[in-house]
Amino acid sequence: MKVAVVSDTHRSKYHMKKVLKAVEDTEILLHLGDNVDDAEFLETGYKGKVIAVRGNCDFSSFYPAERLEIINGKRIFMTHGHKYDVKYDLLKLRYKAMEVQADIVLFGHTHMSLYVYDNGIWFVNPGSASLARDSKNSIAVLQISDDKVDISLRIIE
Repeated sequence: MKVAVVSDTHRSKYHMKKVLKAVEDTEILLHLGDNVDDAEFLETGYKGKVIAVRGNCDFSSFYPAERLEIINGKRIFMTHGHKYDVKYDLLKLRYKAMEVQADIVLFGHTHMSLYVYDNGIWFVNPGSASLARDSKNSIAVLQISDDKVDISLRIIE
């Protein structure tokens, strides 16, 4: 199963249209907040399921601040990341991942892409789809099959 992960779209319809093209081959789209209302825009043009959490720039109480999803047998913890101080390190997020027994942790907030495997847990930040702070706007794609997880980044140009 192919899962797209997007974060920090910040109401840029221009970039969200580019995201929709980049995720055409995926089955689920996970939005990690800032701005979570963008998930509704993406939902209108996406063929698969859209699941979202809110970030520090979101004021809607319709979306949870974090959630645990089981996708293709993997426990995926979703959060924007600001409540776990991810701009400094991943320690608080690591403890939360262990608490909820996550296989994969998805977070945003930093606007910088990252994926790392640490003690049996994948930590994935797709970067920002519209306001990247590292190099180029990006999203992440997770390919989940059997017991294997492959992660790649896709540049949003």
